[in-house]
Amino acid sequence: MTQEHVNNLLKSINYPGFSRDIVSFGIVKGIQVSENQISVNLAIATQNQEHIKSIRDDIERVLTSETGITNIQVYFEAQPVKQAPTNGAPMGQQPIPGVKYVIAIASGKGGVGKSTVAINLAAELSKKYKVGVLDLDIYGPSLPMVIGSNEQPKITAEQKLIPIEKFGMKFMSFGFINSDNAATIWRGPMVAKLTTQFFDDVIWGELDYLILDLPPGTGDIQLTLVQRLALTGAIIVTTPQDLALIDVKKGADMFKKSKYASIGCG
Repeated sequence: MTQEHVNNLLKSINYPGFSRDIVSFGIVKGIQVSENQISVNLAIATQNQEHIKSIRDDIERVLTSETGITNIQVYFEAQPVKQAPTNGAPMGQQPIPGVKYVIAIASGKGGVGKSTVAINLAAELSKKYKVGVLDLDIYGPSLPMVIGSNEQPKITAEQKLIPIEKFGMKFMSFGFINSDNAATIWRGPMVAKLTTQFFDDVIWGELDYLILDLPPGTGDIQLTLVQRLALTGAIIVTTPQDLALIDVKKGADMFKKSKYASIGCG
């Protein structure tokens, strides 16, 4: 039994409410292995006792089952708590400068009309307000096709992106940057980094609403979103089939656990 083997076993355990495992989540800080005992040290910021208990129980169950060792010790080290944002968002989440309201349009599975809802909602809002649309589907961006533009965004001397302007709205999508439509084959950390850059390095200016068109599911992009960005609310788009509704419930639970202002499904 080695630390590497234990680390690989821990990769089968997802953080509560997400599809990302606790190793890639970055909370596993140390593993000690002896003949009759395995100790796992975790650094975690949450004070949610249900989440802590769930992680502990899952670690004990997986390691005991896979190694036969019953003496499993799990230690939680509290991470420093970040200062709360001034807009009342949960800890660690920040607003986008100049943007009043941020609304995420999500779905449990693909092909349910999420992008259509996002662009039509933005178009309707733009009749009275200043609106931007951010396409966060890194693997399959649809915004360039929806608005009929493959224009590449300009970049300032400070390496900031200037959104594409059309129909009285501002748009940004990975599809504008990946102009040759090549397949995107990236691991989670690279996707998370690009997602964060879209939050930090796009010059939106003054907007009343920013509409986020998310990819389907609850993967790395959604995880980065709920950790990093303060949302006003979320809309989850679905069709009435039982399978689609099961996936929607997972997405709704993710947003609820993030304590966002409002969630709607339709």
